Amino acid sequence: MSEQEKSVALPDFAVGAINLASARLGARAIYATDQFFAPLSRMLKDDAAVFLPGEYDEHGKWMDGWESRRKRVPGHDFAIIRLAMPGRIRGFDVDTSHFTGNYPPQCSIEGCFMESGDPDETADWQEVLSRSDLGPDRHHYFEMDQDTRQKVFTHLRLHIFPDGGVARLRVYGSAYFNWEKVGANEEIDLAYIFGGTHALHWSDAHYGHPDRMLAPGRGINMGDGWETARRRGPGHDWVIFKLGHPGIIRRVVADTAHFKGNYPDTCMLLGANLPDQNDVFSMEEIEASEKWQPLLVQTKLQADNIHEFSGDAVSDIGPVTHVRLAIFPDGGVSRLRLYGVKA
Repeated sequence: MSEQEKSVALPDFAVGAINLASARLGARAIYATDQFFAPLSRMLKDDAAVFLPGEYDEHGKWMDGWESRRKRVPGHDFAIIRLAMPGRIRGFDVDTSHFTGNYPPQCSIEGCFMESGDPDETADWQEVLSRSDLGPDRHHYFEMDQDTRQKVFTHLRLHIFPDGGVARLRVYGSAYFNWEKVGANEEIDLAYIFGGTHALHWSDAHYGHPDRMLAPGRGINMGDGWETARRRGPGHDWVIFKLGHPGIIRRVVADTAHFKGNYPDTCMLLGANLPDQNDVFSMEEIEASEKWQPLLVQTKLQADNIHEFSGDAVSDIGPVTHVRLAIFPDGGVSRLRLYGVKA
């Protein structure tokens, strides 16, 4: 997470949500009516948009986002994106950062669900955000109503009226996964982000968001994981996750891939069964998480290493809905896997 992103206060609907339009997680640009000045794919980048004052390319001023040319005929521009995973949407951030004289005055968004492939002429597009006003160089947050939050979408169609540029589109929501297809005793990674697990609260994310630990595969470099700033005072860093489905954890994997001079000295994992817990914790609830039941006691870690804990090392505390990973005192973890069975 960049310094600019950390400085933006997110609305409550975005707390504990994942960005379903994250290119890092697999969201893709499918189609745009026009992308003369800047390609649609830039709108899905995970980093905050930047402005390079002296940067130009063969089409004109280089802009960090999607930008169409000035429309000289009737109509408006639109773009289609595939979400990183099927998901339920809580709300949007239509970000026009650095677009000042070239932002679209209005936008609207439609969604559809495709079992496979990308939308064709038979796609059932449904309006999820009615035509709404936009302004220059700012974040625009739009919260969805409860009916819309229950629907599952795989693709979105963003309309801009009539033309212009959008720096970033963030789609805050939760992954949809059909847990009925998982057998009662089938081992599964309960921490997999595509299964709906996501970070709710954390002490620090200076170099990398905690959700990166839940991504598929091993980390590709030191930037592909959760890393905190160097701690100069007392205490330790931590993150609270909500599982996509209640489960019983039997095996834990903590991978410090690429973290060599900055891996945590030790780690600890706590769990709790809180089916009615709100995603937005109070300070008292965050403090209470330090007293959750231990799944893995404070354990030594190594640099650039896959650490697997099972058997007696992982305590059987029954079903859990939330886990708290603590690292001492600070540092970086590339991946966290919590293998078990659904409860």
